[in-house]
Amino acid sequence: MQLDDAQLKQFDEEGFIFVPDLFSAEEVAVLKGEIPDIFAQRRPEVIREASGEAVRTAFATHTYNDVYRRFVSHPRILEPAQQLLDGEVYIHQFKLNGKAAFDGEVWQWHQDYGTWQRDDGMPEARAMNLAVFLDEVNEFNGPLYIVPKSHKAGVLEADHDVVTTSYPLWTLDEQTVAGMVERGGIAAPKGPPGSGFFFHGTLVHGSPPNMSPWDRLIVYVTYNRTDNAIRRFKRPEYIAHRDFTPLSALSEDCLLK
Repeated sequence: MQLDDAQLKQFDEEGFIFVPDLFSAEEVAVLKGEIPDIFAQRRPEVIREASGEAVRTAFATHTYNDVYRRFVSHPRILEPAQQLLDGEVYIHQFKLNGKAAFDGEVWQWHQDYGTWQRDDGMPEARAMNLAVFLDEVNEFNGPLYIVPKSHKAGVLEADHDVVTTSYPLWTLDEQTVAGMVERGGIAAPKGPPGSGFFFHGTLVHGSPPNMSPWDRLIVYVTYNRTDNAIRRFKRPEYIAHRDFTPLSALSEDCLLK
C-alpha cells in the first residue's frame, strides 16, 4: 500500500495520518483472538497497571506470537512506513496498549523519540509509529490526545517520571504542553476497530484514564530506519529491540492464512 501525495503532505505538516478501516473486521477478529492468551501470560513483557491486574502494555508480542509476527510485515503498514521514512526499516518497539475499562491509567504528555534518544541512543528522529485500533476508540475510553504540528519543534526538554504509573516515561511539563497546544491545538483520533494511525516520532501526545465501561486496545509498531539503529542498550531487549534486520512485506492476506 502506498500513501498518496495528500497523505504525505499531511504527515509532513501535521505529523500524523489517520486511515479509517485500514484492516477489515475479519482481520481485527484474528488479531483480537490472540489477546486473551497473551494477556494471561506471566512474563516480563506483559506489564500490568500499578493499581491491579489489568494489562497496561504487552511488549514484543511479535517475537513469541505468530499472528503478530505476520502483522508487523503486513504491506498495509510496512510499506507506508518504508515510504515515510524513505528506506529500509526494522522494528524498534512493539506493544499492545490495553487501556482496560474503568482501570486504564493515564499516559502522560510525552514524545516517543525523546525516550528513544535518551534511553536507547537513537541518532535521529527517523523512526515513526503505526497504531491500529483493535477496539472502537471514542471520546470516553481514553483516546490518544495529539498536538498537531508539534513534531516540528524537535526534541523538547523532559523529566523522567518513574513514580506516576507502572511504566517510566520522559514526560513534558505543563508549560511546554500549553505552549504546544496554543500553537497546534489538540486532536483525538477516534474510529472503529481496524482504523490505522501513522504518527511522527516527535509528535507530542498522551492519553487520559479510561473511566468508561469500554476497553480500548491499540497495537503500536515503531519502525526505525536500519541505518538509524540504536547505539545504547540500556533497556531490556523486549522494549528496545536489537535485531536490525530489514523487514520485507508479506502478502495482503497474510493475517487470514
